[in-house]
Amino acid sequence: MFLEFKKQVNSALKKAVGSLNFEIDDFELEASQHADIASKVAFRLASQAKKSPKDIAQQIVEAIELPEDSLLGEIKAVGPYINITSSRSYIDKTVTGIREEGNAFGGGFCEGKILLEHTSANPNGPLHVGHIRNSIIGDTLVRILKHAGYDVETQYYVNDMGRQIAIVSWAFTQFEFDVSKKPDHAIADIYIKANALLNDDPEKIAEIDKRMQLVESGDEETIESFDVAVSHAVSGIKETLMRMNVKHDSFPHESSFIRSGAVSRVVEEIKAIGRTADDKGALVVDLGDYGFEKTLVIQRSDGTSLYTTRDLAYHEWKGERADRIIDVLGADHKLISGQLKATLNSIGKKEPEIVIFEFVSLPEGSMSTRRGKFISADDLLEQIEEQAYMEVDKRRPEMAEGFKREVARTVGIGAVRYDIVKVSPEKSTVFNWKEALDFEKQGGPFIQYSYARACNILRKAGEELSWISAQDIDPSLLVEDTEIDLIKKMASFDSVIDISARELKPHAIAIYARELAESFNQFYRFVPVISAEEEDIRASRLALVECARTVLASALNTLGLGAPESM
Repeated sequence: MFLEFKKQVNSALKKAVGSLNFEIDDFELEASQHADIASKVAFRLASQAKKSPKDIAQQIVEAIELPEDSLLGEIKAVGPYINITSSRSYIDKTVTGIREEGNAFGGGFCEGKILLEHTSANPNGPLHVGHIRNSIIGDTLVRILKHAGYDVETQYYVNDMGRQIAIVSWAFTQFEFDVSKKPDHAIADIYIKANALLNDDPEKIAEIDKRMQLVESGDEETIESFDVAVSHAVSGIKETLMRMNVKHDSFPHESSFIRSGAVSRVVEEIKAIGRTADDKGALVVDLGDYGFEKTLVIQRSDGTSLYTTRDLAYHEWKGERADRIIDVLGADHKLISGQLKATLNSIGKKEPEIVIFEFVSLPEGSMSTRRGKFISADDLLEQIEEQAYMEVDKRRPEMAEGFKREVARTVGIGAVRYDIVKVSPEKSTVFNWKEALDFEKQGGPFIQYSYARACNILRKAGEELSWISAQDIDPSLLVEDTEIDLIKKMASFDSVIDISARELKPHAIAIYARELAESFNQFYRFVPVISAEEEDIRASRLALVECARTVLASALNTLGLGAPESM
């Protein structure tokens, strides 16, 4: 609803400014503590009109004409600013809109095909804590973009032919694979052992190099050994992702771009524009005119391609299939992703939008799969769920074991996802499970508890709710400050979705969900709902609780958090 309000603000200002014979397209709209939206357009018109911004602001306000039933209410010039407050119609239409649109409220205003790649961890072991932020940022963005209206395909790009995979496939010939373990953990065991053996006997590295040459040349037996290793790891990784409410639509494999000839084609395209040079037998790309001093290697001296080369072919393929392509990458990919974009630009191909995130860590320190120093995502989730169970058991000891376990799972996963996504991607963060699970703090459990509270209120209303749901209620009876604040907060859901989708900032939704939960709690704290004496006011307030439940559910779903009806 806020997007429509903003559209009407733009329209009103445009007509008023035009009537004063000024020309301007940007009305400098911004959030304000003194109104629902403010405009700084008078500052920009000052030189054109040769008047003070204060005088111009007043002229514009006096020239504004509003149609009947406008979403705009009071419009005032406050010094050089134009402050605009929404009308009663805005409040009433928000309530009506939520009741009519349900879970679709606040979305559906964008269109187009997006391919979004995230996680794409090397399949040489389980996901660890360092991977989790990639998965959660990526999945939250997917949910945001889908709610905005985009057709989104989520991809996990499988590195099935790099050096790490060559080591894993070789490890199968050296060590026994423990089939009793979760497959990605069993893969990590032999991978760690293989690296230790290679460190002790460096001559064996030649066997790894040979495997990489064989797989690129199409040797079926070697390809099969790589496929077996990768499939074991990916099956375990999928299981972990599903546990975190993360799902991928497709898993394109690196090797497919070798076999299809796409890698050879992209190398020839780069050669054709004269950007390549020979560097001791290796083929490199000069990107100096794009600001990169370091050249990009796209072919080794032995003729084999690199991950980067295959990534170029993969992105060329994606660019032909989508309106937008988005990658979620760690800060260690900043240089290579810049070179990737520059190279694609140089051959006239679509560039990806890159979301770079800093790493999440635990107080315990850094992690490395190769050295065996890592805390797996599975281990972390187990610990979180157990801690969440203890909290639920303390709060609801009378409930059945199944209830407590299910709520603990929902709250635990929600705590992890929220605590990680609430921080802007470009900022590093330390995950602290004690803070994440604190029901009193405004984190994931707090938002989930607010949703459960709304459900509980409606349950208590019982038959009365069924009657209200079938009737037209009167939103104009909702006049208390906390009621208006809650309605306006719900109305702004589409604006937050819009900003998050355009700027690829998932933390904006996390902040919004927390503020929405707080607005709902403030309303419930100060306004009687079920105990309201007047029947029509009680009906309107129950309808407002129903609206809050709907938008809280959408916000939780967009964040990938479960929405428990009881906690």
